[in-house]
Amino acid sequence: MSEIRFSASVSALHEGDVLVVTIDNPPVNALSAHVRSGLMAALDHAADLPTIAGLVITGAGTTFIGGADIKEFGKPPVEPALPEVIDRIENFDKPVVSAVNGAALGGGCEVALACHGRIASEKASFGLPEVKLGFVPGAGGTQRLPRLIGVLAAIDLIGMGRTVKAEEAEALGLADGITADHLAAALALVRECARNPLRRTGLTDVPATDAAAVSAAEAKILAKARGQSAPVEAVRLVRAAAELDLAEGLAQERATFLRLRDSAESAALLHVFFAERAAGKVEGLDKVSPRKIETVAVVGTGLMGAGIAVSALTAGYRVIGLEQTQEAADNGRARIAGVLDKSVQSGRLTASRRDDCLARLQTTIEATELATADLVIEAVFDDLQVKTELLQRLDGIVAPGAILATNTSYLDPDAIAAATANPSRVVGLHFFSPANVMRLVEVVDCSKTAPDVLATALAFAKRLGKLPIVCGVTEGFIGNRIFSAYRREAEFMLEDGALPQEIDAALEAYGFPLGIFAVNDMAGLEIAWARRKRLAATRDPSARYVEIADRLCEAGRLGRKSGRGWYTYPNGERSVDPQVTTVIEAARAAKNITPRPFTAEEIMSRLLKAMDDEGMALLAEGIAARPGDIDLVMINGYGFPAHKGGPMFAAQQDKDLTP
Repeated sequence: MSEIRFSASVSALHEGDVLVVTIDNPPVNALSAHVRSGLMAALDHAADLPTIAGLVITGAGTTFIGGADIKEFGKPPVEPALPEVIDRIENFDKPVVSAVNGAALGGGCEVALACHGRIASEKASFGLPEVKLGFVPGAGGTQRLPRLIGVLAAIDLIGMGRTVKAEEAEALGLADGITADHLAAALALVRECARNPLRRTGLTDVPATDAAAVSAAEAKILAKARGQSAPVEAVRLVRAAAELDLAEGLAQERATFLRLRDSAESAALLHVFFAERAAGKVEGLDKVSPRKIETVAVVGTGLMGAGIAVSALTAGYRVIGLEQTQEAADNGRARIAGVLDKSVQSGRLTASRRDDCLARLQTTIEATELATADLVIEAVFDDLQVKTELLQRLDGIVAPGAILATNTSYLDPDAIAAATANPSRVVGLHFFSPANVMRLVEVVDCSKTAPDVLATALAFAKRLGKLPIVCGVTEGFIGNRIFSAYRREAEFMLEDGALPQEIDAALEAYGFPLGIFAVNDMAGLEIAWARRKRLAATRDPSARYVEIADRLCEAGRLGRKSGRGWYTYPNGERSVDPQVTTVIEAARAAKNITPRPFTAEEIMSRLLKAMDDEGMALLAEGIAARPGDIDLVMINGYGFPAHKGGPMFAAQQDKDLTP
């Protein structure tokens, strides 16, 4: 029989007595209105034909259903609503089996949950990531998932917005089986289901769970939420599934979904979502082909270099690590192997993949070994002379088409590039530590960087699974320049009357994982101190300068590593130190400043304004391309809470509310 078309994106073929329904709505088979209406029409067709024993629902391409259609966000609803479609599937008189060929996310996972069986391909994945957009599943996810896999696992998946691959889905009971030929297996399951009573997920009892384990899982989610509402509500709804009948649970879920979907938190997270889609896009660069990268060299295999090497290895590249001595090279290899071993222990990497990574790793003290490298990333000490001499040396070793990347945090990459024979092949790749964990990479487009070099750097970062943000050349690039601006404002408030613990408490209450002075202690105060000394000769003598941090460094208080910084760390725990208060009071007295109290609201207002002001300057100077790029840098590199949208988004919201 020929193809039957139910809508622009939903069609079907008869496979004997089974109707195989395919959703084809590229790029991710989103649940657009025409998909929903097409599914309803397919169900109507199957209901009317006694020769049809049941249905298989699958997706075209590499995705099953990627969730809601983002183009419908903020627009009037179009019938049929997704809960109506899902209710029809679950209560259909004939078996409906999902053949999950790829990602089943959000509403796609909810469609699969409503089916009477779920067959996964080897590339299938399942997830309900709505909390990452500031709301909860709205079509039964919080009520049906616990009935299939239990409250404990459902709290983890929904509360964290975590996606699971086919193997874990089967182990949890979310998938009935995994097979290379998912369609054939789904057809067989439909025919098996037709001979037996249908398993309707919503009518299944929630498995009994240990109350203490549930409370512990809930506490873990709440601790990570840091003021975000959606994970808290998601956990509440999952727990309610064990206490309420399906109808009441669905009603509570839908009401919560609608309330959170229209919240400021969701608006912020949607802004982040769309900002990520725009990130890394450079006008005209889409027509430029990146160079081929197979071998990546990393010069310096300390903490940063090892992290970069691990990222490149796990992305499939061959990696050469260059060090100055054999001992350092051996230590570098051991450091990289240790990181890979930890990934195996945590389950993020299989032992065979680790072994494959190590087989592609070479560490050496011979710079000539880098002749085969397509990309060289220097991760040596952040000193201009050290970096320029290194790149000049590499000029005579690497191939003419090889790219040279600097990982500097504060130095001028244009000055580094100018010292080389061919500045057009130099680009900045500013990774954040630990580089194998942190998503953010600032890709610095130097004044002479060739377009295909920039395109290659972006493609490389994306293959590593990173979030690349393009920026121009300025001291500190986007992130460190804004960080310096609000650290400066925080130090002004210290002189004016606030204390480090008060400023940190305000930041942490806002949603930062750590306050700025605690972060400084963790990073080490000597880095910023060295930079301040380097800039001292060019500092405007009329500009306000706070010497408190300098006094701490001079006293040997360099942060956690020395056991003392802005705080003291007895037994590793952060504690307020009266000696720091004494240093602050002395600095105020030296300038005849009468201290005054600060509220948490005023502290945050001043810090956010400092971030926004610096961000606006970065945009005006053309260093950052768009406000969303700045927000992504601060969220992914500096702990700004994602559910606040980033400093530029937060400032714009405040401006919009100001009469």
